[in-house]
Amino acid sequence: MRPSTAPSVPNAVEQLLLPAECLLCRGLLSFPDADRSVCPVCRHRWRSVRPPWCERCGQPEPLFGGCRLCADWPAALRRVRSAVWLEGGAREAVHALKYAGRARVADDLATAMSGMMLRGWEEAALVPVPLGPRRLRQRGYNQSELLAQALGRRWNRPVAELLVRARDTPTQTTLTPAARRANVAGAFEVRNAECGVWHGGTPGNSTFRTPHSALVLVDDVFTTGATLA
Repeated sequence: MRPSTAPSVPNAVEQLLLPAECLLCRGLLSFPDADRSVCPVCRHRWRSVRPPWCERCGQPEPLFGGCRLCADWPAALRRVRSAVWLEGGAREAVHALKYAGRARVADDLATAMSGMMLRGWEEAALVPVPLGPRRLRQRGYNQSELLAQALGRRWNRPVAELLVRARDTPTQTTLTPAARRANVAGAFEVRNAECGVWHGGTPGNSTFRTPHSALVLVDDVFTTGATLA
């Protein structure tokens, strides 16, 4: 369920004294949108990812042959969907969330993501992709966790922090697809719910058990799928 957007009394007073402005166009936000970071006009300008696409990875369907992007993914990663293309104002919004401490932008991004619900996800738990300890200290929050929480409120689904990052990894921005896969290999482990630690053993040997029929990984940017895989 989407939370109420009606401003509280303190927020209403603050809006009168210090009117909020859109992160992207710097225009003043209307009274009902005072708690947002991006105005409806700028959100409408984000270009949605639409079919025809690969049914598995959601990227544009290749002109010839099968999709090579997701051909080597593990079987458990069944389907991926992205909400908007990372360009223009959408890129600026994501960068504000990741690098400028604008945590509230997660709510606007989750609004764009909320229409991507697929069949079978109605009973799923949302699992944010974890940050390493160093980046978490620098940033003060995990942007993927904020997105998962905001998306969970809209889908009425629980958020389960099942994963931890076993080691910090260099940024993937300039890496090739092969280098991305090597960069994140072995970087994630499954949390052990009984002991509060994680388990790095063989696949399927974790003591954590989930009642949900599916898990939906939530991340901020999808490029090659190396992190999700």
